[in-house]
Amino acid sequence: MNKKKIINDPVYGFITIPSELVFDLISHPYFQRLRYIKQLAMTHIVYPGALNTRFHHALGAMHLMSLALEVLKSKGHDISPDEEEAANIAILLHDIGHGPFSHALEHTLAQGIKHEDISLLMMNKLNEQFGGRLNKAISIFKGQYPRKFFCQLISGQVDLDRMDYLNRDSFYTGVSEGVISFDRIIKMFNVVDDQLVVEEKGIYSVEKFLIARRLMYWQVYLHKTVIAGEQLLVKILERAKALTSRGQVLFATPALQHFLQNDVSSANFFEEDLHLAQFAKLDDQDIYASIKVWADNDDHILAKLCRMLSARQLYKVEISNEPPDPERVEKLALRTAQALDVGEDDLSYFVFTDTITNRAYNAESSNINILMKNGTLSDIAKASDLSNLESLDRTVKKYILCYVRDI
Repeated sequence: MNKKKIINDPVYGFITIPSELVFDLISHPYFQRLRYIKQLAMTHIVYPGALNTRFHHALGAMHLMSLALEVLKSKGHDISPDEEEAANIAILLHDIGHGPFSHALEHTLAQGIKHEDISLLMMNKLNEQFGGRLNKAISIFKGQYPRKFFCQLISGQVDLDRMDYLNRDSFYTGVSEGVISFDRIIKMFNVVDDQLVVEEKGIYSVEKFLIARRLMYWQVYLHKTVIAGEQLLVKILERAKALTSRGQVLFATPALQHFLQNDVSSANFFEEDLHLAQFAKLDDQDIYASIKVWADNDDHILAKLCRMLSARQLYKVEISNEPPDPERVEKLALRTAQALDVGEDDLSYFVFTDTITNRAYNAESSNINILMKNGTLSDIAKASDLSNLESLDRTVKKYILCYVRDI
């Protein structure tokens, strides 16, 4: 069978599958599951075109990795075929551990478990099945490979993961602020002392990349209506979990039922194979099918929440720089309790506060080094003449208040 296939991607055109091993990994059920998990979770309730999947994103990121490695090889850096394949595999599988509506799942059904840790667990399982052929890819993914630039291409401040999702999410949402000059940034990549750097000619493209990331967070990922949808989904799963813990049997697929009935946390997820086996069967369809059925559940709180989501009657969300006034929150809670006939213990499903954060650039984590024409290295915040770039290197925290409309 010919495994050197090409895939027609709407963002980049034709993407080539670089090796038979990569083809076999893409064909594996772990990876095929990503076809049924949306990249942008609830964002489609604001931007109807935002229906791209994590499958799309993983292939796109791998394509950018292939482009980046070709650029680095053309600049005289020795990259072996094994390293090239390992880097492609590492970025292909970097998001394989995402669950449906990742953040909703992480807050409710699989508490405290990071998708990166599940990705690593899945990669280790695949490595067993493929006879240790993923050893180098796993080393790169974990940041343990001696040549650090490989890891920085996957997880850094100007990595190919972010480059693809900004470009792709901008394409599918139609939000032009996210469009970046990914091809120019990649062409300006270089390596100094095994560290990834960007040549000085690419500095303006990197500036635009950082600003685009900030704008996409406020305009897309942290849009107040997207937050309303995601918070509603979290509350639905919280309620379903609470009812199940009291002995009520809810409709759910076997995979979802497993996480409703068991307290799965970081303490036990990685100890029992059964948890991963069920997680690998979970996708968006499990959640949506249950929500449609739960809308007619006898529990009026679960039913109300599910009907709100199905009808797009979302929470009213207010975002502010200061915490909401406690007195106002209490008045909203009292009115909600009377209007919906809800007890004090259950009011948090309908009136609650939370926080959101946005940080476009984190120099403490790993900085973006610019290779100046004189051969010296300078951090992007210092090399740039853009006055507000340093302000991107701080966490912006905002407060949100969610409550039911028309109360």
